[in-house]
Amino acid sequence: MLLSISEFFGHLHPAIIHLPIGILLIALLLQWLARKEKYKAMQQAVPLVLLIGAVSALISCITGYLLSISDDYDKTLVSWHMWMGLSTALVSFMLYAKEKNPQFGVNKTLLSVILLILIFITGHLGGSLTHGSDYFTKPLADIFSNDTSSSVQIKPIANVQEAFAYNDIVKPVLQTKCYSCHGSNKQKGSLRMDDTVRLMKGGKDGVVIKPGKGDASEMVKRMLLPLNDDDHMPPKEKSQPSAEQIALLYWWIDNGADFTKKVKQLSQPANIKTALLALQKTAAPKNDVSDVPARPVEKADEKVMQQLAAKGIIIIPVAQNSNYLLMNFVTDTVVGSDVLQLMLQLKKQLIWLKLNGTNISDNALSSIAQMAALTRLDISSTHITDASLQQLQPLQNLEYLNLVNTKVTAQGIMQLKGLKKLQSLFLYQTNVNKAEYATLKNAFPKTAIDTGGYTVPTLVTDTTQVKAKKEY
Repeated sequence: MLLSISEFFGHLHPAIIHLPIGILLIALLLQWLARKEKYKAMQQAVPLVLLIGAVSALISCITGYLLSISDDYDKTLVSWHMWMGLSTALVSFMLYAKEKNPQFGVNKTLLSVILLILIFITGHLGGSLTHGSDYFTKPLADIFSNDTSSSVQIKPIANVQEAFAYNDIVKPVLQTKCYSCHGSNKQKGSLRMDDTVRLMKGGKDGVVIKPGKGDASEMVKRMLLPLNDDDHMPPKEKSQPSAEQIALLYWWIDNGADFTKKVKQLSQPANIKTALLALQKTAAPKNDVSDVPARPVEKADEKVMQQLAAKGIIIIPVAQNSNYLLMNFVTDTVVGSDVLQLMLQLKKQLIWLKLNGTNISDNALSSIAQMAALTRLDISSTHITDASLQQLQPLQNLEYLNLVNTKVTAQGIMQLKGLKKLQSLFLYQTNVNKAEYATLKNAFPKTAIDTGGYTVPTLVTDTTQVKAKKEY
């Protein structure tokens, strides 16, 4: 009970801390202006503003202390922040005393300068606790460095099969989505994820990774929870991992959570191969999401989402502050009739559906065809054939269709001519003959038909091995 109360007041610290900063800066500004003859009348307000600022600084110190004992932060940084905050409050009271009693034996100008310096130092340390130790200096570093990005970005991998599964694929995801709460400066739940030993050790609630058991690992289970669930991680106000990133984390854990193996040394189901290949793309990501409907939609049924998430199905919003959903079966390849019935209860919100690598066959498309809001559908590496393609005609909002590695033919594809909004059609490794692509392109003039067969170019940064020719 007492712990909950202290935690409550501690969580008020981020909201209260801005008050003393603003009020004390105003007091110093008024004090400086009052030195000029035309603003001399402002001097009367300075003691009152200083007193309010000093009291609010003291309250901030108390709530900050309560926050530090109810949450997990870097102890050294917290200690410095606490003492600087206390010093700020103390100097504020001393400056107030000097304003009320000019005989107080301290130089007023010196106190004002010290207070200003303390405000900036304390604020910087607070920013370092919540945003990282380079919070203040990083923008300057970005200006003078070759990397113009103001935030950490996951860069394309030249040859994903030669990449290290943890360092090149898993770690960048943790770095961008998890380190802010579980890094060197802050360890919520006593969990630190930027160190491999501590990552495997877990936090106060136990281990978060169980090698070889992706579905039983708390890290993945938390990510699969509905966004509004209190236990969902990362918190809903933070940047969320994509469905592919969650799938890759699950895949890495399921393969033993090894920190040294390369991608090529781990088993790769068809759906994971697709996610891995996407890491090689060099095209810059688009900031706008063109295939998200502009019309609003009500929130999806939380109970239905929880039932699907309990089966290991990834359900996340397609965009921030959007009720439209993406559903990905990358961690559960068995789609039964019960799951299809649950999916139909989300048909208003479901616009991106990834069923690649699952067990679905022709008889499932009759249910999928009822999800009229779909704009993206990935049924690659499934048992779909020409016999069911015509059932997709009701999906008049469909813009993206992936049929890679299925048994469809050109004759079956022609049944989709009624999909007027179709922009991207993927037909690699199907039964469509090369000679038939010209006919399909004429039949779908507004659709980009992707036939696959890509080659990854050799970059100048790649290692090239040169062998001497044998002489005979």
